[in-house]
This record gives sequence, C-alpha cells and structure tokens, in this order.
Amino acid sequence: MYFCGLDIGSCMSKIVLIDENEDIVCYRSSKSGFEIRKTISNLYESVLKDQNIRKDQVKYIVATGYGRNVALAFFADDKVTEITCHAKGVHKIFPKCHTVIDIGGQDSKAIRLDIDGRVSTFVMNDKCAAGSGRFLEVMSNAIGVSVDDLGLLSMKSKNKATISSTCTVFAETEVISMIASEVKREDIIAGIHDAIATKVSALTRSTGIEDEVVMTGGVAKNIGVVKSLEEKIGHVIYVPPEPLITGALGAALIAKDRYESKICDAET
Repeated sequence: MYFCGLDIGSCMSKIVLIDENEDIVCYRSSKSGFEIRKTISNLYESVLKDQNIRKDQVKYIVATGYGRNVALAFFADDKVTEITCHAKGVHKIFPKCHTVIDIGGQDSKAIRLDIDGRVSTFVMNDKCAAGSGRFLEVMSNAIGVSVDDLGLLSMKSKNKATISSTCTVFAETEVISMIASEVKREDIIAGIHDAIATKVSALTRSTGIEDEVVMTGGVAKNIGVVKSLEEKIGHVIYVPPEPLITGALGAALIAKDRYESKICDAET
C-alpha cells in the first residue's frame, strides 16, 4: 500500500509517495504554472511510472498548499492546511523540533510545535514579498546572478552591504544604486540575505523560539540566508535533506493516518 501527499504552492508543486512503513518511496517537484491540474496529473503519473506502481495501490491522497482546493475537486481524497502538513513532515524528520521556519516562493511562516509535534501557534507573512523566495528572485535578476549561486557568493563577503528598505521594489532600487557605485557583488548579496533574515527573524520571535529550529522551503537551500538567520535568532538551524518536500511529506503521512482511521471505523 502507498500514500500520497501533494503540496501545490504558488511557485512549485511537490509530490511525495510513502509506503505503509512511512518510508519515502519517491518524490518530485515542478513549477506549478498556470495549468495546475495538468501539473498535478503529470507529477502523479511520473512517480507511479517511475516506481511501477498501479493507481489502485495508492490508498489515499491528501493535498495541501495554495492549490489544495483544485486538487480536492478532481484528484485528492482530502485537503489539509500547509501549516499542519509542514509540522507533520518536519516532526517526522526532526522529532525534537519545536520551531519551524518555512520560506516559500510567496510567503514565509514561523510555526511553534509542542512536544508531540502538534502546532501550538504560528504566524504567516503572505501580504508582502519581502522575506520570501520572490524577494531573492527579484534581487538576483537585478544583480545578474542565478538564485542558486547566491548562497555561496554571499559567503565570500568581507563588508556586508546594508539594505535599509523592507519593500521589494525599493530594495531593488537600492541594489541597482549599489551596483552603479561599484559595491562588490558578494557584499550586496550578503546584505540581501541579511534583509531577509531581519524580516523572518522578527516573524519567528513572535511565536517564541525554542530548539530545535528547522528551516524548510526552497530558500533553505541558500546557505547565506540560513547563516544570516542563525545570527539573528541566536540558534543553530537544521535543514532537511530536501527542504522543498516537507509539506508534501506531511500530507502523505496524514493520508496514511486518515486511511487507517477510515479502515478502523469501517471494521467497527
């Protein structure tokens, strides 16, 4: 038996397939794009084909993320909020985690977990691009550097620049001005990472920070942001092997729980 979790984000969609032992069998990610239904179908078909799994072997599918309602309408068995799914996924990988920082393409979240891995409180920034992956994309375009290269480049900085604006548009103007003034590229990038860390650390403090701290989302792959955040919050930050899929993993684990509950109810 297999169980499927889908995390349909505003920028990226992720899928995780687990077995009855809760081991990850396969996962995929793809840009969400405009045709969400097509994206979801393609991801699902690709993991089944890759593992030679029949559709009837997948017993339950849970969707989360911005596109969860679309998935529920034509594909999934149930939907769950991304906050709950991220908590479930992170707790599976880091059972001692109490603080989750998730930085996605369009938002950032800080989640506080209790001793059992349940959500005790959370706060979310989804009204402003500052402190999100989109902020990094805009800045990388202004500098002319791939988003994937930002992290390592920032680690070479000896004199970190200061980005004073918390608005993405105004911050981009600051960066362009620095480029014109011949500020070193690595110093500008370090300043960009520091600006994100300042925004996200304030968000995280509002929930209370307690070890272990785990960071998820695509931005967690950026070592520069991770290091800047560690300095701001005063805690070591742990990153999962694949930080993009923790929400989808949590959804898959919930799918297994709900299927087993359904079978148990049927038997009684």
